Amino acid sequence: MANKSAEKRERQEAKRRLRNHAAKSTVRTAIKKFDAAVAAGDKAAAATALAESNKLLDSVAGKKGIIHKNTAARKKSRLAHAFNKMA
Repeated sequence: MANKSAEKRERQEAKRRLRNHAAKSTVRTAIKKFDAAVAAGDKAAAATALAESNKLLDSVAGKKGIIHKNTAARKKSRLAHAFNKMA
């Protein structure tokens, strides 16, 4: 049987895991919206989706620390490259 501190740690990890999973899922959805807009050739929608994706990536990496900052920077760079390639 785990002791009390271990049980509490398990409860905390479960909450964090759910929260982190939700945040990552939100980011992935935003990126998919951007990819769909790029594939459709809709520059206005792509610009909006790019801004939203960048905002979410900054939040998830910088403030919350769910993903590494370099990972967020790499994803933002690739999104920007895809957007610039549209023009």
